[in-house]
Amino acid sequence: MSDATPRYGFPYLHSGQAQKEVYHNEALVLADMLVQANALSATLSDPPASPLPGECWIVGDTPSGGWVGQSGTLACWSEGGWRFVAPQGGMRVRVEDEDLDYLHDGEGWRKGALRPEGLFISDVRIVGAREAAISPPSGGTVVDSEARATILAILNALENHGLIEETE
Repeated sequence: MSDATPRYGFPYLHSGQAQKEVYHNEALVLADMLVQANALSATLSDPPASPLPGECWIVGDTPSGGWVGQSGTLACWSEGGWRFVAPQGGMRVRVEDEDLDYLHDGEGWRKGALRPEGLFISDVRIVGAREAAISPPSGGTVVDSEARATILAILNALENHGLIEETE
């Protein structure tokens, strides 16, 4: 039997093990990091100078100092120093400075689909901000030009919202 859980490395307790509280407390620290994970930022590569216990970050691409070799991990400060958790595919972390959820796809962190600027799929905006209403045709003497103008306005709105590709 292994000494830790397979996904996040929570330490197992074994019968007859000395100082079980140390292993139990380590598991609690890791659980505290991961349950409804929350990071202050996903862009820092240098550890903050005065972190508070429980504060977490997604380590940036070029880590330095106490974060060397931890690119992309979830780093949390604890009373015992830095704790790092390697992300697993499907892991979600709320990133406070961007007010976004990040999702780990098994290879790297991706911004979530819902963002202030719209709904994104594969980093392509599919739905954007609401735009002004399209005026209905009125009158009736020149139906063809009014209908064409209204249809063009509808197509432009769909393109602007990202629901259809832009015409060339």
